[in-house]
Amino acid sequence: MPPMNAPDERRVWDARRLSSPHTQPDKADRIRAMFDAIAPTYERVNTLFSGGRDAYWRRRAVELARVNKDDVALDIACGTGDQARALAQSGARLVVGCDFAHRMLLRAARHRSAPTLCCRADALRLPFADGSVTLTTCSFGVRNFQDLDAGFREMHRVLAPGGRALILEFTRPANRLLRPVYEFYASRVMPVLAAGISRDRVGAYRYLPRSVVSFFSAGEMCARLVGAGFREARATRLTFGVVTVYVAHKAPDG
Repeated sequence: MPPMNAPDERRVWDARRLSSPHTQPDKADRIRAMFDAIAPTYERVNTLFSGGRDAYWRRRAVELARVNKDDVALDIACGTGDQARALAQSGARLVVGCDFAHRMLLRAARHRSAPTLCCRADALRLPFADGSVTLTTCSFGVRNFQDLDAGFREMHRVLAPGGRALILEFTRPANRLLRPVYEFYASRVMPVLAAGISRDRVGAYRYLPRSVVSFFSAGEMCARLVGAGFREARATRLTFGVVTVYVAHKAPDG
């Protein structure tokens, strides 16, 4: 028997919960179950429905963060390890990928390459010392946090003075003509096709587009990063604003 109050594994996200996905009190449990369920096909679906642009977005994010050979990077909510691998290829001295979804992390560990390590960890309670890394990254993960501000504060805590936080996240296109086309595709077309490919039975590909349109704007994200202690935060839109890269800096004096 499953424990009392455990999420229904057959349908983690239903219509009632999708009406307000970011306010669910058990959001973290549902997110963990969701990603464990879709882990085997996650990378394939991402590549297919982004038209292969997901690899470009990660490479561009690494460029904007100015990753260098002295960086010790922590990739939070690393999933299957795409961003961690991009960081390692960019020349970072050490990359640690962490995620709380066990099956996603297993797939990341299979494909990891030196100098990359993997560990299981919750983004809101990172098992790393204050000031222990020079770069934190999170690709397409912050909108899944149970508490976004707490996640930003953890990023700030583990960063050394002068360190950077790199966040890559989906956003709603600003263009009034493009936005309805994008949202029709994301909410009507993609969920049906992606669910068929992944054999999704937990509502993952209904939740994911809904979590984008109900999430914070780029301006609100930058304000929250500053509110978490970062000295400054800048947003760079990619691919007509479908994706935004945020780079936030911790003050040199900590």
